[in-house]
Amino acid sequence: MRARVLAAGVAAVLLTGVPATPAAAGGAARAGSAAAGVPCPKLPTPKVTRPPRPTPPPAVPEQQRVGGEALATPGLTVPPGTPAPPPVTATSWLVADLDTGAVLGGCGPHEYGTPASVQKLLLAATMLPKLNPKQVVTVTRPDLDIEPGSSAVGLLDRGRYPVETVWLGLLLQSGNDAANLLARLGAGSAAAGVREMNAEARRLGAWQTHAVTPSGLDGPGQFTSAYDLALIARVCFADPTFRRYALTERTQIPAQPALRKPGFQIQNENQLIYRYPGALGGKTGFTDLARHTYVGAAERGGRRLVVTLLGAEARPVRGWEQGARLLDWGFALPRDASVGRLVEPGELTAASPSAPPSTPVAAAPAASRPTPGAPQWLGGAVIGGAAGLVGLLAVLLAVGRRRRSRRRVRRRVAWD
Repeated sequence: MRARVLAAGVAAVLLTGVPATPAAAGGAARAGSAAAGVPCPKLPTPKVTRPPRPTPPPAVPEQQRVGGEALATPGLTVPPGTPAPPPVTATSWLVADLDTGAVLGGCGPHEYGTPASVQKLLLAATMLPKLNPKQVVTVTRPDLDIEPGSSAVGLLDRGRYPVETVWLGLLLQSGNDAANLLARLGAGSAAAGVREMNAEARRLGAWQTHAVTPSGLDGPGQFTSAYDLALIARVCFADPTFRRYALTERTQIPAQPALRKPGFQIQNENQLIYRYPGALGGKTGFTDLARHTYVGAAERGGRRLVVTLLGAEARPVRGWEQGARLLDWGFALPRDASVGRLVEPGELTAASPSAPPSTPVAAAPAASRPTPGAPQWLGGAVIGGAAGLVGLLAVLLAVGRRRRSRRRVRRRVAWD
């Protein structure tokens, strides 16, 4: 009896002394952000026929606070006192500084969206450092297994191409055949390439990104966010080889004499590089499900900005033009303006190396952070004390069980 009373007392101490769990604290923060959200400026769009939107994974508050509390909103987040951003048709977007990592503003930056071909940037971030651009590779039949009618470079079965040409086919012409080939070259198979892409997304802190195909062709459970795309784009634009590819206007796909096929020219589909002063390139995307997606970057006055959009419609303004308007807005803001930041590669995994993808840890939730002014050892002391109380509880319960067992043995002996 005494053991049960003591155990109850210990449990009461534990229940009153331990702060709220991160999930509970995050839910409260998320609700507060949503309640205070400001609607995003929207352009009117025509009605379109599209497949049903896929159901996104449940929102994880820690994921939505990655980069700063102000980013945990489905609505508009901009620095106080700055001009309103231009209206666009995109369901979510973000503008960030490629060099400092400052997030200048966004609309639902951590809301799930379907990537379409901007997912090829994750393929580039994953495989570009691994492949020799001068290597000549041979296309196999599985590399050409893509959705009929989807974008392709026109690679040929048993055709031989330099890796650099394949990258240009991926980024200029959004070739899904090129995506399969590059994923295979980098990881042994397209499926293994997708696994490596997802591992790279985790490393970058793109916790809301899950790839199912290397090309961005729709697949069940495939999602990303405007914030994640900015993390991925920042890594890509840090690579001088990627920057050169992204600004290439046209290239020649070589002839295949052994197959008796002539060569041909392809052009860059990203209109930003032709029409926007200081453009650095980017990537376009479209599927019936994702609608128009876009990533674009530009430099002005020694400042490099990137814009990401998901779920846009091409009317009344095309995707790249919406991106250009948001870039103009970003360049007009003061250099120190921000509502958050892009986390550094490896930052989140270093902070919580054992955290599973579904429960990343970005920053300590408010309820679990030490009270301002409290000593740093206090949190450890509370945790250590709680652990000690748990141990004491276990000992007391064990003692109680042993005493009851001995009483039962004595009773059996008397009855026998």
